[in-house]
Amino acid sequence: MNKIKLLLVEDDESLAFIVKGSLELTGGYEVFVASDGRKGLEAYISFSPDVIVSDIEMPEMSGEEFVSQIRQKDKKIPVLFATAKTSPQDLIRGYQFEIDNYIRKPYLCEELDAHIRGVLKRVGESRPIEKAVAVNQDTYPLGLYLFHVKHRYLQLGDKHIKLSVREVEILWMLYEEKGKLVRRTDILDKFWGKADFYTSRSLDVFIRNLRTYLKEDPSIEIITERGEGLILRLG
Repeated sequence: MNKIKLLLVEDDESLAFIVKGSLELTGGYEVFVASDGRKGLEAYISFSPDVIVSDIEMPEMSGEEFVSQIRQKDKKIPVLFATAKTSPQDLIRGYQFEIDNYIRKPYLCEELDAHIRGVLKRVGESRPIEKAVAVNQDTYPLGLYLFHVKHRYLQLGDKHIKLSVREVEILWMLYEEKGKLVRRTDILDKFWGKADFYTSRSLDVFIRNLRTYLKEDPSIEIITERGEGLILRLG
C-alpha cells in the first residue's frame, strides 16, 4: 500500500519533529514539514501531497492565507487546520477557507492519524491518490497552473491560455513523465511519424511556446538535454 504523503505546515519545530517522527514510524506516512505558509506553497508544488495539515498563526504567511492560495488552484486536496482556538467564531471562520476539518491543539499523533484517514475516506480516497490523477476528469495541477487537457488551455488564476492540439499533446507527454527524460526521437516519432531537420525544428517552436506560457511559475522548467531529449521539472 502506498504511503500517505502529508504536508505538515507548522512553525513549532518541536511539535513538527514529534509528528513527523511518530507518523513515519508507523510506516504509513511520508511527511514533509514546512515552517510557514510561504514555504508550504513551495512544498505543495515540489512534494505534491495527498493531504495538508496546517497551523493557522505562523510567520511570513498565515495558515489562512496559505490555504486560500491553495484553494485557488486545487479544490480537492483534503486540508485540516490545527489550532488551539476553539470558539465557534474561529471554527466558522476556518470553514470559510474551504477546509475539511479541524484538529485541536494539543493533540496526539494517533488522533491526527485518525482525522487524516477519516477525511481521506470521506472524500473517497481510502488510500493516497496518485498524483497523475486529475483534479477533475480532465484538469491536472501543474505548478501554479491548472492544465485543462480536454478543453486545451492552461489556467493561472483567472487567466486562460489557449493551447493548440499539438501543444497539448507534447505537454501531456512531458507531464506524464515529469522529472524524467523524454527522448526527442520518441516525441517526433509519435506526433510527426519521423525525425528529421524540419520536424525537429517544429518541435523546438512548440517547446518555446510552452516555456513562454509557463513562465509565470519559475519553479516549472522544460529542460533540454542536448542530443537526448526534454525533462519537465517541477520545483
